[in-house]
Formats: sequence, structure tokens, C-alpha cells
Amino acid sequence: MGFRLPAAIRRASFSSSQTSSKVTNVPKGYLAVYVGEEMKRFVIPMSYLNQTSFQELLSQSEEEFGYDHPMGGLTIPCTEDVFLHITSRLNVL
Repeated sequence: MGFRLPAAIRRASFSSSQTSSKVTNVPKGYLAVYVGEEMKRFVIPMSYLNQTSFQELLSQSEEEFGYDHPMGGLTIPCTEDVFLHITSRLNVL
């Protein structure tokens, strides 16, 4: 079962050597999050932060990581498929 990547989300491979350059690649009004076992980087609209389903992901992140995220950015503790499913529903709102 595959999910199409919503147009509002951009995905990029992550490597520690690219961290500083990727910070500058986040457009205004967006934020970077890291998802899944491979810590794939997604750039999402900040408007997602107001959505109940995304806030549930944030609560899970807080429970698992507190405010000390291992990637230096916001780490979401779910699979890529779950993340894409949730965010694909947010794009139609």
C-alpha cells in the first residue's frame, strides 16, 4: 500500500554532513521534521501544527523524546506510511 507524497510536503534524504545547509532550505512558514527508522526529512507547512491529528503525533514525540530531539530537529516517532497517511488527509482540509 503506497501513499502519494502530498504536494505541500517535500522529502529529502538526511545525512549529518548536510544538516547546516538543510536548515537554510526550509521556506518561511514551513518546518523540517524527521520521520521513520531512516529519519527521512520532510518539510511541512506550519499550519499542520494546529491540526488535531498532527498534534497527536507531536504528543507522541514529546513523550518519546521530550524536547531533546536526536536529529536536532523535530523527530516524529511513527513510520513513514503513517506520517504520509496523516499528512495526506491534512492536505485536503
